[in-house]
Amino acid sequence: MGTKALILITVAMAMLGTALGASHTVGAPDGSWDQTNYSQWVSRIRFTTGDELKFQYSTDVHNMVEVSKTGYDSCNGSSPIATFPTGNDVVPLATIGTRYFIWGVSGHCDAGMKVEVNVKSKEVRTVQWCRRTGNRRHCQSETVLSSTAEAGVDQSAVARLGLIVVAAGLMLF
Repeated sequence: MGTKALILITVAMAMLGTALGASHTVGAPDGSWDQTNYSQWVSRIRFTTGDELKFQYSTDVHNMVEVSKTGYDSCNGSSPIATFPTGNDVVPLATIGTRYFIWGVSGHCDAGMKVEVNVKSKEVRTVQWCRRTGNRRHCQSETVLSSTAEAGVDQSAVARLGLIVVAAGLMLF
């Protein structure tokens, strides 16, 4: 019974490792909203489902709203999709598509304080590696979801550990 539990726990860990997304602090590394070129910042990141955006700002002088494309283009936050008032807001990116965020304070969006985020699906790829033992060739493969390096999760290592433990468990049965 202990071996089955170990296998189940390891498989769950591998699945969790591949499900984790990245947390992106807008205007990173320090979250500064007033001196960042947001178009340039967004262009360096591949946002995928499961990621999250973190907005950090002073509520004394800022607020942030999610708007439609029309609201984004015109810097009009009068009909927001969502309002984020805390100054330490976390927005999950759960679905594929483009999301638009602007500062609701008059003049801030027009000054460039807005960000457009295109959320894509996670890429799936199969990695195969082989080794020789005498005249025999042993190959293994694994399916890896794209991960964001910013999340600090080495998904291939988590998946590899899960595969090793599952294989060992199967040998014991």
